[in-house]
Amino acid sequence: MADILYTYKHQVYANITNKCDCRCTFCIRSHEDTVGDAETLWHKTDPALEEITGAMDAFDFTGFDELVYCGYGEPTCALDNLIASAKYARQKYGVRIRVNTNGLANLYHQKDIIPLLSEAVDAVSISLNAPTAEAYDKVTRPQFDGAFDALLQFASRCEEYIPDVRLTIVDVLPPDEIDACQKLADSLGVTLRIRKYA
Repeated sequence: MADILYTYKHQVYANITNKCDCRCTFCIRSHEDTVGDAETLWHKTDPALEEITGAMDAFDFTGFDELVYCGYGEPTCALDNLIASAKYARQKYGVRIRVNTNGLANLYHQKDIIPLLSEAVDAVSISLNAPTAEAYDKVTRPQFDGAFDALLQFASRCEEYIPDVRLTIVDVLPPDEIDACQKLADSLGVTLRIRKYA
């Protein structure tokens, strides 16, 4: 069985699904089977809720104040397990909950999941990847039409419900695209975080 919880750069992550509705050209899972101290992040079948909470109970959270949902899949594709296990971790271990997401959950589930998400998470980090729909589709290769606009709507809506909302890009983008992403984030009232590409 794949690792459900793993650590990387002094943070603890929850890998709860391998399902994803994008095929990003840069995705690490296309190049590596693991990250950090995990032996593998490839599940044979996605873990059940009891397996996720069991992994939490077996993990020593000493020194960790945040649990980040981010693994070899899009966490919101396993929404029920995400919500339930995040509530469990927050209540039992007192950790802050962050979800790293592609921002397409409302498209995937065909409904507004943000009020439900807000009951379980403290922060959302949304991968913007590009400043235009054309560039976004080229690099992210989402399974949905209109994904870029849906991502922006998701970010704006999250801002209404969730205390900490960020759009993220990687520093390999040219300066003019980084500037365009900043303007886009500013227009939504959302923080832009520029991540170093590893």
